[in-house]
Amino acid sequence: MINRQMTLSDTRRDHSPAVRLGHDAVSAVKLSQQLTADIDAWAETHQVTRSDAISQLLAIGLHASPPAPAAQPKPRDPRTIEQNAIRLIDQMLDPNLPADERERRIRRLIDGPAEFARERIDLPKHLD
Repeated sequence: MINRQMTLSDTRRDHSPAVRLGHDAVSAVKLSQQLTADIDAWAETHQVTRSDAISQLLAIGLHASPPAPAAQPKPRDPRTIEQNAIRLIDQMLDPNLPADERERRIRRLIDGPAEFARERIDLPKHLD
């Protein structure tokens, strides 16, 4: 189905070609019995061999789904992280809550329970 020119990455450690020039690569794949039966049914419907059916189905699948979006870099600045957390918590809270109750709930979630203050690594340690 897809022919391509041989490149340096197409050679094995013993420097023998991994793909003969002008020929497609042969790959072994492990398929369940059910998947093999589904592929065979598709191949019969389209009057192609199992090998061609697998190639065509992979090509269809790869071109059908858009590439995954690049992951956005995660903020490292503690203030940015806190602001993002506040924004997300604010979106989850009931919009009908009074402003002071919203603020109290946000602070409680951001600051955490007082009994865990000693365990938090992001807060300065207070000597008793």
